[in-house]
Amino acid sequence: MRVPFYIARRYLFAKKSHNIINIISIISLIGVATGVMALVIVLSVFNGFDSLIARLYSSIDSDVRILPAEGKTFTLTHSELDSIRRHKGVAVFAEIFEENALFRYKSKQHIGVIKGVSGNYADLTGVDSMLVDGEFKLWNGSQPMAIMGQGVAYYLNASLAHFDPLAIFVPKRGKATLSMESAFGKKYIMASGVFAIEQDFDSQFIIAPVEFVRELLGYDSTTVTSIEIKAAKGYSSERLKSEVEQILGTNYKVQNRYQQNESLYRTMKSEKFAIGMILTLILIIASFNIVGSLSMLIIEKRKDVETLRSLGADNDLIRKIFMAEGLLISIGGTIIGTILGLVVCWAQITFKLIKLEGRGNFIIDAYPVDIQLGDIGLILLVVLTIGFIAARFPVRMITKRILNANERDSL
Repeated sequence: MRVPFYIARRYLFAKKSHNIINIISIISLIGVATGVMALVIVLSVFNGFDSLIARLYSSIDSDVRILPAEGKTFTLTHSELDSIRRHKGVAVFAEIFEENALFRYKSKQHIGVIKGVSGNYADLTGVDSMLVDGEFKLWNGSQPMAIMGQGVAYYLNASLAHFDPLAIFVPKRGKATLSMESAFGKKYIMASGVFAIEQDFDSQFIIAPVEFVRELLGYDSTTVTSIEIKAAKGYSSERLKSEVEQILGTNYKVQNRYQQNESLYRTMKSEKFAIGMILTLILIIASFNIVGSLSMLIIEKRKDVETLRSLGADNDLIRKIFMAEGLLISIGGTIIGTILGLVVCWAQITFKLIKLEGRGNFIIDAYPVDIQLGDIGLILLVVLTIGFIAARFPVRMITKRILNANERDSL
């Protein structure tokens, strides 16, 4: 292919041949480069949001979560607890009890979720690193303490600077009455900190000791709504999930981090796929320029074809020359677009050029970018495939007619 590429390069870049066909070829190259650059940038931004959300949810979601297959609460047997706690893949084992509750602070009220957690909950997740006020303290001596979500604190107008307790109201089990006092259980708790992770979570949750929540709801000391597990270093969470399922059987649901927020991750992947398909469609449309420029080039170089044939070139070599022309446009556009896209992504990561617009406090102040080699490789494969198909069509159809016509004229 050295001779075909040499001649094709001369057709594309020779100074003396800067005519309308060369201009169209350069425009085709620019169109491919623009499409590739857009694909690299947009997919990298989507990857950035994916990574950001995964990082945020890693502060509240465990590697593995155990839930009852039916009902809301469950109690593991001593043998099941020991089997899980002593498992070599388990680094942290935490008991969780969640329940809907009404929060009241002074005259303000808000409905949310009280989440009771074990004392080692900070070792399980990174919620203690997401505090915006106070400290992550579940106990002050024998006094239980609560950590509020930033949204809950906002709705309640609660402040750690004020030494006023939070009132937690939950429905009493098996009670049906119109009296507020008899229908709801109530306990007071002081707040020790405020966390900010994700808006929906922050506006619903208050974290408290699991013992406090069980006592508030009237459950015994072994009942939980879920058990959350952190995998040991170097131990796959998927492998741990599978082995825990074998220990517990079918009476429980065991979820990995993805399954805990499956709808969110599916939505993000669907959006990324849809945008990728739209940009790919734009690339396919841009590739019609390659079809047009090659068609015009083949027609214009008809005399060159006769000269090459007289010099001994066969039909296969002539087709390879024009095929190489189309591949040069595709490969050149792909390389230029990829480089430009990576440069823009690097500039965004380094200098945060494009800021997030809007009011309010954001976790980040600029669009996140995460360059993944797998996506870059997929982009290169898709674009080169489109370019090959776009080049092959005019070369196969038009050269066949020209070569057949030349053969008839030579007879």
